[in-house]
Amino acid sequence: MQPSASPYEERLTAPRSWWLVCLLVGVSMALILLPFGTLALLGGLAGGTAVSAVVASSYGSARIRVVGGSLIAGDARIPVSALGEAHVLDPEEARAWRSFKADARAHMLLRAYVPTALRVDITDPADPTPYVYLSTRDPERLAAALDAARTAA
Repeated sequence: MQPSASPYEERLTAPRSWWLVCLLVGVSMALILLPFGTLALLGGLAGGTAVSAVVASSYGSARIRVVGGSLIAGDARIPVSALGEAHVLDPEEARAWRSFKADARAHMLLRAYVPTALRVDITDPADPTPYVYLSTRDPERLAAALDAARTAA
């Protein structure tokens, strides 16, 4: 049983292949600095790997949470009372909603390496945002958590 304080929490971590790319960036930096000597080569390897790893980690640090009657998606905090119906999107539908079906006014927490998503309508008439698009690995569970938070509020 999950604790009632946080019925849903997900971190949209970067895929494992990105960490290999970080190492390859470090190797590239090392090769670029090879003419300047061994110390520069080692510095390029360490520095290039570290900088690219920080970038990959920060991009993959986005979180989606349902806590205390609110949906927290990245920097956005939306009360569940302002949310309407949640639509589970399979990979093909998710691709459509992040491309040709997308609305420029929508709030999107988009990670292209996560194939599935959840689209949640915004029902607040004062908010011009039509919906929230959330890349998530478990859209059914997120939709259930939002429904549970809505009924509890």
